Amino acid sequence: MTRVLISGGKVVSASGRSDADVLIDGETIAAVLAPGQAETLGLSDEGRDVTVIDASGKYVIPGGVDVHTHMELPFGGTAASDTFETGTIAAAWGGVTTIVDFAVQRTGESVQDGLAEWHRKAEGNCAIDYGFHQIIGGVDEESLKAMTYLVDHEGITSFKLFMAYPGVFYADDGQILRAMQNAGESGAMIMMHAENGIAIDVLVAQALARGETDPKFHSFTRPAELEAEATHRAISLSKVAGNVPLYIVHMSASEALEEVAAARHAGHNVFAETCPQYLYLSIEDQLAQPGFEGAKWVCSTPLRSKHEHHQADLWKGLRMNELAVVSTDHCPFCMKEQKELGLGDFSKIPNGIGGVEHRLELLYQGVVTGELSLERWVETCCTTPARMFGLHPRKGVIVPGADADVVVWDPNGHTTIGVDHKHHMNMDHSAYEGFEVDGKVDTVLSRGTVVVADDQFHGRPGHGRYLPRGLSQYLQ
Repeated sequence: MTRVLISGGKVVSASGRSDADVLIDGETIAAVLAPGQAETLGLSDEGRDVTVIDASGKYVIPGGVDVHTHMELPFGGTAASDTFETGTIAAAWGGVTTIVDFAVQRTGESVQDGLAEWHRKAEGNCAIDYGFHQIIGGVDEESLKAMTYLVDHEGITSFKLFMAYPGVFYADDGQILRAMQNAGESGAMIMMHAENGIAIDVLVAQALARGETDPKFHSFTRPAELEAEATHRAISLSKVAGNVPLYIVHMSASEALEEVAAARHAGHNVFAETCPQYLYLSIEDQLAQPGFEGAKWVCSTPLRSKHEHHQADLWKGLRMNELAVVSTDHCPFCMKEQKELGLGDFSKIPNGIGGVEHRLELLYQGVVTGELSLERWVETCCTTPARMFGLHPRKGVIVPGADADVVVWDPNGHTTIGVDHKHHMNMDHSAYEGFEVDGKVDTVLSRGTVVVADDQFHGRPGHGRYLPRGLSQYLQ
């Protein structure tokens, strides 16, 4: 099998950066070589069955790991517009080489049936490697047994619960406690959508009764206090269950972040992620646009006000490791015939923003503006997600033996995001229309195969493999 040498670049990891060459043999990384070593070994010339990729002046980083995506997710009478094929191709365009999606069990359904359905959707269709979390929408004796079985036999070691969406995914405190106790026995991670859904439903009904139907009221009826309250309650329940590992998804509010920071300071197994939309988008600039335009940015947790301190605090949380991971919560819907389901009633707008293609790009802009270091960019987008969800050291690092998932990033390049520029997700709009990024995805390899290069997609559906995952490597 042809070997690949990525030469002349600066390899960036979570712990530092160094001038080095990366030798790939088949699907794995064979060696990280000091400058000149490849030449000494006779590997630097095209020939001897070696393909050379010139990374001079560029960064060489591990492939991105996005641990929060929703391909083909049924929601609100429709389904997310990206299939596993279109969504993973878009991910590859953005330097993402692994996703972890969510298999779904709704109230009254079988966990195993939900998982089987997600395997059916994904198998043979993914352009990059993929794994699954399991949503538990109905906590009962059968689903608790299924959780243990999935950890032991299916390589699924994380389970998502919802404090929101009564009647669909909602779990009450007793159910959450039971699921956490079960996870504690098997070493699994509980992922939590932390919003007080019961109170939110009251606020939504009251807003609609007042005739407040525009998209901006989606945020006004999901106040930061109810995200913080639910986060505090989830942390308290995890303590009662025995310091069970808890991962708060899509954190948007300073008040919720304070709860996580306090728990981490006290030594508890509490982690959190945020998403690019909460770092860059706001009620004023996006959600409150005239007419129905703001529907493009309806997601839960919602966008917050730019006049408060949420964005600055989230960036600080990333720097200080109060926030461990940046994912996307990629859940795309088109405006036409999908978001439009909520015309005249914001509560019927399908919740979700598409972003799987743009996470590395948007977070790199944070490096340019001084919000993050290069190393922290790699850590939050590649290394920590892999370690958090049992994919390390196969994913998220450039070391011998790891999968050859590698991104060559051009810091001197430029990316304009928008439907007429860089946009490969199956959506009729971009949440980041007109955003400019000082940097560019140059080349992407998935298990040693070039899938993106020279502004062309060279991969194929079916290249991606299912990844059974181990336990989190962050547990105390």
